[in-house]
Amino acid sequence: MGTCLQGVVLSLFLSSLLLSTLVSSAPNDGLVRIGLKKVKPDANQRLAAGYKNGEGSIRKYRFGSNVGDAEGEDIDIVKLKNYLDAQYYGEIAIGTPPQPFTVIFDTGSSNLWVPSNKCYFSVACYFHAKYKSSDSSTYKKNGKSAAIQYGTGSISGFFSNDNVKVGDLVVKDQEFIEATSEPGLTFLAAKFDGLLGLGFQEISVGNAVPVWYNMIKQGLIKEPVFSFWMNRKVAAQEGGELVFGGVDPNHFKGKHTYVPVTKKGYWQFDMGDVLIGDKPTGYCAGGCNAIADSGTSLLAGPTTVVAMINKAIGANGVVSQECKAVVQQYGQTILELLLAEAQPRKICSQIGVCTFDGTRSVSMGIESVVDKNRKKSSGVLHDASCSACEMAVVWMQNQLQQNQTQEFILNYVNELCDRMPSPNGQSAVDCQRLSTMPTISFTIGGKVFPLRAEEYVLKVGEGAQAQCISGFIGMDVPPPRGPLWILGDVFMGRYHTVFDYGKKRVGFAEAA
Repeated sequence: MGTCLQGVVLSLFLSSLLLSTLVSSAPNDGLVRIGLKKVKPDANQRLAAGYKNGEGSIRKYRFGSNVGDAEGEDIDIVKLKNYLDAQYYGEIAIGTPPQPFTVIFDTGSSNLWVPSNKCYFSVACYFHAKYKSSDSSTYKKNGKSAAIQYGTGSISGFFSNDNVKVGDLVVKDQEFIEATSEPGLTFLAAKFDGLLGLGFQEISVGNAVPVWYNMIKQGLIKEPVFSFWMNRKVAAQEGGELVFGGVDPNHFKGKHTYVPVTKKGYWQFDMGDVLIGDKPTGYCAGGCNAIADSGTSLLAGPTTVVAMINKAIGANGVVSQECKAVVQQYGQTILELLLAEAQPRKICSQIGVCTFDGTRSVSMGIESVVDKNRKKSSGVLHDASCSACEMAVVWMQNQLQQNQTQEFILNYVNELCDRMPSPNGQSAVDCQRLSTMPTISFTIGGKVFPLRAEEYVLKVGEGAQAQCISGFIGMDVPPPRGPLWILGDVFMGRYHTVFDYGKKRVGFAEAA
């Protein structure tokens, strides 16, 4: 992808949507509504054009073995880069009298943090509002240190306690982080000051009680539920609404399909197969984990499936030489083993590209991670050849199920190598081909949720200057956390999403 398009893409991260603080004039039904305002992406904005390899992204994911566990051991961080379009952020206020801040309302994290006036040496702090504890009569000293590591950035500082106003609600004595360090470029040009996490306390840094929990505990809302309606209509001025305390029936059509939260931390649930057109890919036929995340703009999933999707929609990524080399050297052998009904998960070890630890393939070239307590290989680390082989097996198996010829399958797999996402996750598509692109569908709770091309392709600019970007990016999380899908705003914009804390479930219905 050219640097021109990359600049366009990253500028969207900074200027896509604005969440206003105005509570809408809806009827007095006991719900707390926060209006979402939309700022149209401008292809001429180049504020973030200098960012490289996703440095403009801010997503934090913690998929180590202890997410949700009580031990609190060190956990892994997985990068998810380049969040395009539909970033939702808006104003809250902290202290008495209120000090305003813009924050992202993020179901993918659980802490509230804003810059501190004690942030002296980070340039980013000079471009954003800063909390000044001495100006607040309700401030309470805490002082416990805090640090959050994001995919391409980090913040550190200390905890404080004060009142936090969200819409018309005032949450008293809320623990939050005063950020005294924001190194790098990640937060420098961002239009938001901080983040307000709406995830579970299990992933809260410092085990701080999230704002959302205190809303419930202090009796500020009638039901332990919040819901997102994101207006994806291009011409609409209204961006949508974030509703605390329930759901607005005007925001959706039909009934919600609910699935239970399977792991508290993120809003995680089980997802079924992914379909390209009306054909199942088979990759998630046995189940995949999924997360509904308002802080991520795109749809992220296993690179294996994302490459298949990008091939089907004509997206152009960066050629993976390692992938093509594996196909050239081992493609025919893999096909023959599949036809001989060999166990697919063992094929890459049988041909010597990977080893097999009893459950899955492990790289030959990198020593396996060993659990110090259990002394068992976890198979977390893979090199490029092993990963490429595993993908090729899945791709070939999918095509064999469709009764394709061997020649067709080998050509198909080589083309998929060409469609693998670029290192920073971006893939471009032809804006003139939207009408020919297939529907991509996700199976949740036994129901199929389709996305049309105009819903999963992000268009920047108008006319001949318009540029289009695939809404799918690759992200590989190993078992038991993966395979995993991140259903961000591309999906939540199409489907009204309910986060039901009381019943520990997530619900989806067609957005109105």
